[in-house]
Amino acid sequence: MRKSLVSAGALLSVSAILLTGCTDNPKNNASSSNSSGGTSNDGNISVTSTDTACKLSATETKAGKVTFKVKNEGTKVTEFYVLGSDGLRIISEVENIGPNLTRELVVDLPEGSYKTACKPGMVGDGIQGDFKVTKNENAKPVAEDIQKLRDTASTQYASYVKDQVESLQTKTEEFAKLYAEGKTEEAKAKYALARLHYERIEPVAEKYGTSLDQNLDAREADLQEGKISEWSGWHKIEKDLWQPKADKNDGKEYTPLTQDERKKVADQLVKDTKELYDHVHSEKFAQELKVDDITNGAKELLDEIVHTKTTGEEENWSHTDLYDFQGNIDGAKVAYENVRPILEKKNGKLSKNIESKFAAVQTLLDKHKSGDDFKSYKELSEAEVRELSDAVGALAEPLSELTAAVVDETGNDTSTEKESAGASASASASAGASNSAGASGSASATGSSGASAGSSASAGSTSDDSSASAAGSAQ
Repeated sequence: MRKSLVSAGALLSVSAILLTGCTDNPKNNASSSNSSGGTSNDGNISVTSTDTACKLSATETKAGKVTFKVKNEGTKVTEFYVLGSDGLRIISEVENIGPNLTRELVVDLPEGSYKTACKPGMVGDGIQGDFKVTKNENAKPVAEDIQKLRDTASTQYASYVKDQVESLQTKTEEFAKLYAEGKTEEAKAKYALARLHYERIEPVAEKYGTSLDQNLDAREADLQEGKISEWSGWHKIEKDLWQPKADKNDGKEYTPLTQDERKKVADQLVKDTKELYDHVHSEKFAQELKVDDITNGAKELLDEIVHTKTTGEEENWSHTDLYDFQGNIDGAKVAYENVRPILEKKNGKLSKNIESKFAAVQTLLDKHKSGDDFKSYKELSEAEVRELSDAVGALAEPLSELTAAVVDETGNDTSTEKESAGASASASASAGASNSAGASGSASATGSSGASAGSSASAGSTSDDSSASAAGSAQ
């Protein structure tokens, strides 16, 4: 679950490793026009988000690659979305934009009607406006060899997602049954192993309307005031399995769920997972999956690590964050591997840089294993958390260039792009991440990364059937 309601200051401490190229705002930028703005002929659109408004420099552009440069002039952390015409289906998004920062969202948009939305405070429906994409009469056809590679990437990634959701459904059913029956220790041992599959493909659930990821993966801190009774999903069960003491529960003694309540939340988890299964196995899913969905999904998975894994807030009670960390890396790596043949034709230098940074992150994760299990995240020192944060930051910067390079329709080499500034970004990020050292913990990097249908990535994972002892004893 990517939503994070931590303070703006806490988010700013890790903002430097946001993977869509977070930079300080230019001091002399002209303010964007309001939502009645005109047409952008080059696909470059400035967005200004404040606490009360979402202004676009243009609300119409031509089909093809569109770059939204989103500047936060408000006091709250904000997000920017491109939505379907219903205002619900997420086409693409950029999240966790701290005050005084700018991030870019690159998306390949076909002709049609859309909505855009800024979401100050990252809650609610946001500030929406209409957005139109018209036919591009001057569009150049995609080179035949590039189109074949795109089609292959989409087919392989769709198969990967289906494989992961199939495993998720099976393991969720096993976990939910144990939990509903009150078999606490056995359920604890299954918790992180099942979630690993979800963490690999979470952007798919987030794009499917607006409620499924919320139902499955909302943390208690994500809930709006007065909505605790509507809470469902993995983290509600997590809290009941690893029951907090009063000092970790707003000073209140935790009241365990009754047998009937356990069954209800377990049944809902299985039902929501089945909905996700049905979605990814529909013809519509495979037909609508585009290359920029894959590349932006990889970016979003790295955002997951930045905002909820390195800070230790994702698995607040079980401290199994490193399972999720590994799942996000697995998913991002597989997404990258599926588009790598395209990138190698366009920017071989960037491809090699991304490869080396993935390897560096995996090497650090492997250092925290005991056998097949990760040690608890709460056992990591500040220096170890900082080391992980730096490595993710070093990967995040080149990965932020992936979509722009891959969706370039000319087939030309794009390796003349700007040099990486990742070193300074990750150094800045580490200071903030060190504040959360020891906040959380985890278990094993187990589980096949699902390199199905020709996908070449296994992302360094081991067998799904490995022991989950660290997860069960993480408290």
